[in-house]
Amino acid sequence: MKRIGIMGGTFDPPHIGHLSAAEMARVALRLDCVLFVPTNRSPWKMSKEMSSTEQRVAMVERAIADNPHFQLSRADVDRPPPSYTFETLRMLCDQFPGCDLFFIMGLDSLHDLGNWHHADEIVRLAQMVVCARPGFKMDVGQMMALLNQLPALLERLTFVEMPELAIAASDLQQRVRSGQSIRYLVPDSVCEYITEQGLYVGGD
Repeated sequence: MKRIGIMGGTFDPPHIGHLSAAEMARVALRLDCVLFVPTNRSPWKMSKEMSSTEQRVAMVERAIADNPHFQLSRADVDRPPPSYTFETLRMLCDQFPGCDLFFIMGLDSLHDLGNWHHADEIVRLAQMVVCARPGFKMDVGQMMALLNQLPALLERLTFVEMPELAIAASDLQQRVRSGQSIRYLVPDSVCEYITEQGLYVGGD
């Protein structure tokens, strides 16, 4: 049975933190591939300005081009916003019948999972893969509360250790605005595209 990783996000821009998490999850869980799924508009970021959908798709294509195990999915961007994870996973289950899906997220997303739309269905549709730094510690009370809310999560949760890479897309945008380099924080091809398109140079 094919094992497919799912890496969702706005990817504005995609950076080495995304790529490292996807690759470490792929190797640790023996995934056949990892799908990068840019969101159309995240329900959590509806009020924020974003690069256009096609610009973000283009950046993802460039970021993953040198890894044969990484693929772009337009499951979100080809449907009307907002994007909800449970709907995306439904579509991918239909697109890849009989495959096991592994949803890759950060520890911060795990903490918020109980607030996501139809969180119980998300857990039913995919294994939850949490990328966390070595030696991380979960808040026991917070974890117990989450398991009480989503009891099926107990058997659908896997942690993958990865080096701590303190990279945030919003920080990268600010670096570009202030004229600082983002080289080695994003793939060179993405850095070149940002320059060509004049992304992130406006605003405060």
